[in-house]
Amino acid sequence: MSSTGKFEAEIAPLLLNFNNETEIIPAIAQDFVSKEVLMLAWMNREALKLTAATGTATYWSRSRNAIWVKGATSGHTQEVQELKFDCDADAVLLLVKQIGVACHSGERSCFHNPIDLKEKS
Repeated sequence: MSSTGKFEAEIAPLLLNFNNETEIIPAIAQDFVSKEVLMLAWMNREALKLTAATGTATYWSRSRNAIWVKGATSGHTQEVQELKFDCDADAVLLLVKQIGVACHSGERSCFHNPIDLKEKS
């Protein structure tokens, strides 16, 4: 990693607003090429530092209350190509190269359940 990348990996968690009750922020994974939204997960400072340092998407599991490296057991990893934060510095967007599927249900994206917004007659 370049010296600039190392600096960014160290400073990024300091720039973000983790000042909420749970000290986690939403992390949206999006396909780098197609721009398809793949999943929503959560990050704490440690997960963000690990993601920025390793280039592999690493999240905070709310159910296990532990760090979760995406694909560590399934092999369905996310190679982070870009990492951005929003205007309020309280959410992150990971543009990733998805290896395998993103959803634990076997779907490419976790957002595979459409809601029909058309008015029913």
